[in-house]
Amino acid sequence: MMDRFSEEVKTAVHAALQKIGAEVEFQTEIPPSDAADLAVPCFQMSKALRKAPAAIAEELASNIEVKGLISSVTALNGYLNFKMDEKALFEDTISTIIEQDECYGSHPSKGIRVNVEHTSTNPTGPIHVGRARNPVIGDTLARCLSKFGYDVTTEYYVNDVGKQVVILTWGVNNLTEDQVDMTEDRDKTDHKWVAYYRLANKLMETDPAVSEEISDMLRRFEAGDQEIIDTVRKTAEGMLGGLRETLSNIGVELDVYTWESKFIADGSAKNVVEKLKESKYAGQEENGAWYLDLKDFGIQGKNTKFTFTRADGTTLYTTRDLAYHLDKFTRADKLVDVLGEDQKLGSKQLCSALEILGCERMPEPMFYSFVSLPEGKMSTRKGVVVYLDDLIDEAVSRAYEEIKNRRSDYSEEKMMEIAKIVGIGAIRYNIVRVQPEKQFVFKWNDALNFDGNSGPFLQYSHARSCSMLRKAGEYNVVSDASKYTDETEKKLIKTLSKFPSIIQQAAEDRRIHLLPAYGHEVASAFNQFYASVPVLNSGDSRDARITLVNCTRIVLRNILGCMGMGAPEEM
Repeated sequence: MMDRFSEEVKTAVHAALQKIGAEVEFQTEIPPSDAADLAVPCFQMSKALRKAPAAIAEELASNIEVKGLISSVTALNGYLNFKMDEKALFEDTISTIIEQDECYGSHPSKGIRVNVEHTSTNPTGPIHVGRARNPVIGDTLARCLSKFGYDVTTEYYVNDVGKQVVILTWGVNNLTEDQVDMTEDRDKTDHKWVAYYRLANKLMETDPAVSEEISDMLRRFEAGDQEIIDTVRKTAEGMLGGLRETLSNIGVELDVYTWESKFIADGSAKNVVEKLKESKYAGQEENGAWYLDLKDFGIQGKNTKFTFTRADGTTLYTTRDLAYHLDKFTRADKLVDVLGEDQKLGSKQLCSALEILGCERMPEPMFYSFVSLPEGKMSTRKGVVVYLDDLIDEAVSRAYEEIKNRRSDYSEEKMMEIAKIVGIGAIRYNIVRVQPEKQFVFKWNDALNFDGNSGPFLQYSHARSCSMLRKAGEYNVVSDASKYTDETEKKLIKTLSKFPSIIQQAAEDRRIHLLPAYGHEVASAFNQFYASVPVLNSGDSRDARITLVNCTRIVLRNILGCMGMGAPEEM
């Protein structure tokens, strides 16, 4: 219905522009207030039409016929404001939500494959808080893209080749538990083995014999020595087991894990090297290393040299990353790479090299700023970085205390079950609500606020809707628009009708921060509704209002699902 309304608005504006003899581009947007259901800003038309935006809006409004789903059109402060026929909107929204249930908000399949690569942290230690945005952003985007009709695959690129993972492998295989500083009490491989990595790294810098052993392992790995490759892979798999457990604890499951060593073993990295050497942009250093000169691709200064082999001819991470992206393009129509802000140059260099290789499609980077804590430094009383595992534990612990204070009648098991749902949901919501490219400071008071713009507020609103439905028992679904006369009812229905368009914006424009904002809008409209009018004891309005409660429950559950958050029925 909203799509039809939008098309009718666009057709009406096009017709009005033709009447005044103008051909200009325009956009529609959902206004933040109740002044309109859809608006057309006239500011971008001002230069072409040589008129003030307000004058353009007035002239266009006078040339638009009110018909179909358009119930009114007005001009205000340079905007064309359109109202939708309430009867059609209300009846379509309610019947569609009830009919589609868990599918409400979903769009038809597009038959387009999208690969979302996210997390891909080096398997040399646990995921730290600074990078916590990566898996949450990547997973939420993938969920939105899937709901919008794309065929989505999520992928983790495992770095099992580089110097760091070889150092780790040497440490795990050559050092004993007595030698390393085992201060970590968490029984997870990624936490335990990081101590071996630290000591091995230190020994490599101070002990020439150790340095030579590790360097020899690296050379043999690059030469395709299967024994070394298998040994390093085994270590990386052990580390990855711990990382996957962390991701699972925060509701993130990836479809594919691709190993970097694959592109050495199958020769594709070597093929990339040969193709790049043939390029007119290729050059060779005095020591024998090969590079690309990227100054013609908008890259300046010392960064114009993109090295793709070492002096001894072995490949680099950058070369294997090129082979990896070429491989991904054989499996998907669109690629999205979720990357930290420190990868902007690397991403630009990668795309330039892909262009040199004749690649017509490019990966789309989605950058995020790192997470910080109010204390500034990411250190705990142990003097080490704060890991995502620590954040999860803290969130669940704090949520448990809050639930214990509110619902002491619950069993210990039930309180802990809800605490996990609420704590993990609080982290995910609090991360997604801030635009990825903006700086983000994680604050507990914001994350675990049961009344404000937070995950617990959404989950609590969902639980309340479930409680009301349990108390209500049987009821008849009411979609007749004439039964909804209170302003809070009308506002709630209009808010619920926006969900499919919010999914479209979140997916197509990669604006996933719109999801929590919209969820908060739904929860707030629902709270205003049941605070303003009786629901369970409302006489002739009972069935209509319980219908609205159920519609709200469905939409809140679907929003929470898109954000990878649990939807508890009791809190």
